[in-house]
Amino acid sequence: MKEVEDSDWMLIGYITASDYRSRVLDALNESPATPTTIGDRTGLELTHVSRTLSELRERDIVELLVPEDTHKGRIYGLTDTGEAAADRAQEVDA
Repeated sequence: MKEVEDSDWMLIGYITASDYRSRVLDALNESPATPTTIGDRTGLELTHVSRTLSELRERDIVELLVPEDTHKGRIYGLTDTGEAAADRAQEVDA
């Protein structure tokens, strides 16, 4: 059990270590969104949003909700891991 908790905290640490990751996670915790909408919600430039989404996808925190070959209207959402991380990260920030 402790090992799972340690990996959860490592994930939270990874997210909270970056303002970009934290802000994108918060934006997606509201609802699934396109990179443009995430940029509008966070005030981040699209290039930062796109790079951050890629980082979060690599860690299975964020997932693409439309087919991979979709180029316009790419909608991202949180995975189950991402939802749990968002809840935990809010506890840390509180």
